Amino acid sequence: MRSVLRWHRPLMVFAIAMVALIAVCAVGLVVDQRMLVGAPVWLKPFKFAVSFTLYTVTLAWVISLLPASRPKLRKVGWWSGTAIVVLSSGEWIILLTQVVRGRMSHFNYATELDGAFYNAMGFMVAFVWIATLVITILVMIAKPGRRSTAWALRLGLSLSVIGMALGELMNLPTPDQQRVLDQGGQPPVIGGHSVGVPDGGPGMPITDWSTTGGDLRIPHFVGMHALQALPLFAMLLGLLAGRWLLLRDEKVRVGLVMVAALGYAGLIALVTWQALRGQSLIHPDVLTLGALAALIVVVTISGRAVLAAGRARAAVAEPEHIAERELVLSSR
Repeated sequence: MRSVLRWHRPLMVFAIAMVALIAVCAVGLVVDQRMLVGAPVWLKPFKFAVSFTLYTVTLAWVISLLPASRPKLRKVGWWSGTAIVVLSSGEWIILLTQVVRGRMSHFNYATELDGAFYNAMGFMVAFVWIATLVITILVMIAKPGRRSTAWALRLGLSLSVIGMALGELMNLPTPDQQRVLDQGGQPPVIGGHSVGVPDGGPGMPITDWSTTGGDLRIPHFVGMHALQALPLFAMLLGLLAGRWLLLRDEKVRVGLVMVAALGYAGLIALVTWQALRGQSLIHPDVLTLGALAALIVVVTISGRAVLAAGRARAAVAEPEHIAERELVLSSR
């Protein structure tokens, strides 16, 4: 645990604070019956606390993998992580303030104070995105760990940065809001996460993603958590290498990580397209199902090609290995 805390102390302390906030929000969900935009007032901070915990712990681990032989990279990484802690702390102060007030924290321009709070959050989120992009570039430059792990981190961070940027789609005004703006008015809400239906309608359990229309929170969520999904996939391949000889080939593991990243990128594009068409995740149409089937086929064929190439290399290497062993025995 001490070594884990040393990954990046500010990020890990922030993660511990997020775990505490998860407990606070869970209590709030039980004892505070207030509703906000069709959901319990403490549900959003609960989900945010879980997401921030995963995000900050993973980033701390990534920064710890920057090679000690590149002190300048490590220094830039440390300061980028620290900036994320400061900015995210400010965002959380505003978020909790709005929860206590019973006000919307996002898209809210009903009063000057609400608008100022949301604009300040937007400013902080933009710089958190920039700091994450800096860490992504550092990982691109450095060689953190074995090749499969390095590529999982590079591709996971890249997709995560894209997922974070997709959140900006929620800030775009809806057609009704745009009409008010075009007429010189000021709607109380600008932006939203639902497409084709109003925010606050029927939602899925826990996530509250819309069951009647598109929901832009889905591509934002899926994209952001590539940062965990791809490194976990690389770790799984490493564990399976003890049982499956073919996975001991580093080229095979790298190839499978790239195939997984391709599939994950396709999934991000698919759920973004689905949401923008105003379609609920749980009610896909024929077009969505067809695109999903095509994605599965492409990933399957690509994965099989990587494995076939690995088997071909192994078949070539095996006679050479046998010949070398026989030469050693004969020399004895």
